[in-house]
Amino acid sequence: MTETLHIVGGGMAGSEAAWQAATHGIPVVIHEMRPHVGTFAHQTGDLAEMVCSNSFRSDDDEQNAVGLLHWEMRAAGSLIMEMGDRHRLPAGGALAVDREAFARGVTERLRAHPLVSVETGEVTTLPAEGHWIIATGPLTSGALGQAIAAETGTDRLAFFDAIAPIVHFDSIDMSRAWMQSRYDKGETEEERTAYLNCPMDKPTYEAFIDALLAAEKTEFREGETAQYFDGCLPIEVMAERGRETLRHGPMKPVGLTNPHQPDVKPHAIVQLRRDNALGTLYNIVGFQTKMKYGAQAAVFRMIPGLESAQFARMGGIHRNTFINSPTLLDDRMRLRSRPHIRFAGQITGVEGYVESAAMGLLAGRLSAARLAGHEIPTAPHDSAMGALIHHITGGAEAKTFQPMNVNFGLFRPVDGLKGGRRGRRDRYKAYTDRAKSAWTDWLSAYPLRQSLDAA
Repeated sequence: MTETLHIVGGGMAGSEAAWQAATHGIPVVIHEMRPHVGTFAHQTGDLAEMVCSNSFRSDDDEQNAVGLLHWEMRAAGSLIMEMGDRHRLPAGGALAVDREAFARGVTERLRAHPLVSVETGEVTTLPAEGHWIIATGPLTSGALGQAIAAETGTDRLAFFDAIAPIVHFDSIDMSRAWMQSRYDKGETEEERTAYLNCPMDKPTYEAFIDALLAAEKTEFREGETAQYFDGCLPIEVMAERGRETLRHGPMKPVGLTNPHQPDVKPHAIVQLRRDNALGTLYNIVGFQTKMKYGAQAAVFRMIPGLESAQFARMGGIHRNTFINSPTLLDDRMRLRSRPHIRFAGQITGVEGYVESAAMGLLAGRLSAARLAGHEIPTAPHDSAMGALIHHITGGAEAKTFQPMNVNFGLFRPVDGLKGGRRGRRDRYKAYTDRAKSAWTDWLSAYPLRQSLDAA
């Protein structure tokens, strides 16, 4: 009889790992502490709940590394990508989803699978035996975090993540705002009008920056230092780096024309993206914040069109935990001191929903093969998944290890390609062509269903 795979954490990584193992015949138990033990960021007890954003970022699989990761996951039968596609929302070239419907869909599919069971309750220690995947994400509970620290002999590493606020659409003044994607990007009218835009003139922008800098912020506890992940910087931290920083970041006034004043070029633009299929909720793009709630409402209502905004959720900041994977994990994501335990997801030092789910996919497949009596190699280095796992388990410098999104800088160079801006499209296309070939070959060489049947 096949042994059971235990997965601690029902987020993106844990859900994908469970799906990969179960669909290849392995019994799985997901241990999820929610809703009995909550976190700062989560609102429900659903599996794969999205908290920071509702976007999987670019879906371009020829010119973008995360889009390539989407492609690889779809090719491997990813549940996260299937549900992302099923509950997709208009977002230009990005893949954004209705977060509540997405999480419900993942939860229903996993709970309906005959080989998957979900046990609610907190796991507080590292298991001494069995087959386990720790996929507790950045909000690992204090007790389990202490157990991991005790086992590894190192302090927990941490950075801070911020969450953007969500606004009720019917509270937005559409006589000042308008719908348009940058450069009208998208194949359909719905895609070309996927974002809601609020323009600012220069005096309004300057007053907004002043208010951001002066607003009351969440203070860190004694002994904590504010080390942020660059991809989720609070807007007030960006503003502190220079008054023009936001105009060159999330508020850049390019690729958009205000139909209310077509002859006036905005000095800055705030964008909001649909957060649910009904179109009743919109999140403010790039506006992660550590301002206190009262300050948020006052500052964000300075944005033209949001003067009467009603917030479904305010922004916030929370502490994330990750391990020093280059020193602690082998290339199959196993804890070197306890090889019956694998780690997957954001706790390994990858950043982003897609990257987390991808590491869960790989951990699930490697575990399924092992439980069937086979060892298979980890993902090929030239694939997006392989480039990412190679980085976190050995390619990164351990002393300066920080969370990382997938990007083409992690890929081995392709010989014979010229550098520079003009050669970038050809170089990225060469990376994606090589990656797709390597990933397809790996999936064909190690078909888990056949391995399990043989076992």
